[in-house]
Amino acid sequence: MLTSGSSSHNSHSNIDREKDLDEVLQIPQVFVHVSKGQVANNEDLKAAFGTTDQNVIIQEILKKGELQVGGKEREALSNQMHAEIIQLIAAKCVNPGTKRPYPTSIIDKALSESNFNMVPNKSAKIQALDAIKLLMQSNIIPIVRARMKVLIRVDSSKDAKKFSDKVKALTAEIDDEDWSGKWELTAFIDPGNFRILDELIQKETKGRGSVEVLDTAVVKEGDQDL
Repeated sequence: MLTSGSSSHNSHSNIDREKDLDEVLQIPQVFVHVSKGQVANNEDLKAAFGTTDQNVIIQEILKKGELQVGGKEREALSNQMHAEIIQLIAAKCVNPGTKRPYPTSIIDKALSESNFNMVPNKSAKIQALDAIKLLMQSNIIPIVRARMKVLIRVDSSKDAKKFSDKVKALTAEIDDEDWSGKWELTAFIDPGNFRILDELIQKETKGRGSVEVLDTAVVKEGDQDL
């Protein structure tokens, strides 16, 4: 493993321009275990790289290997990931009583109290979904996924009558419905029902129906007042 300096996070693209390795690295050495301070010996280097020339090996690692990000960079990346997760939760969730989103500061505090642990190698979107589940289970604040608004279309209103009750059972609220010729239903649904609804429409219509997302998260304007 190679310890990195302040510019090492971008060194894959900069290595051709930065010929002085001292400008790229904090410590121009190859380590077996960075956290333990264990430096690779010549035998390890020869076995892994076919040479004991540290400059050659470092150039190879910078071109192909993964770098251990420095402390300040790691902290900045962690803060960026944390902020992105908070923003995603705020955009996807509401207070079930008011249907309004929470301020990011409230979500941040609730996540902290729920002992949510961020995982650096998982995407912010996946972690946001995990965090939402944790918040819902912890009951620190009342929170639910904001409903989606969808438009369901079926070519034949006659055929739609055979399964319209199944469709409506998967909706939370009906906004509009039209039976003239085609069947069109505009409704609000819980996000977890979208795939089930889409599969039902495809199965019942044999491809002659569709579910269109009009809004991924319907919320009332303004943050929740606390």
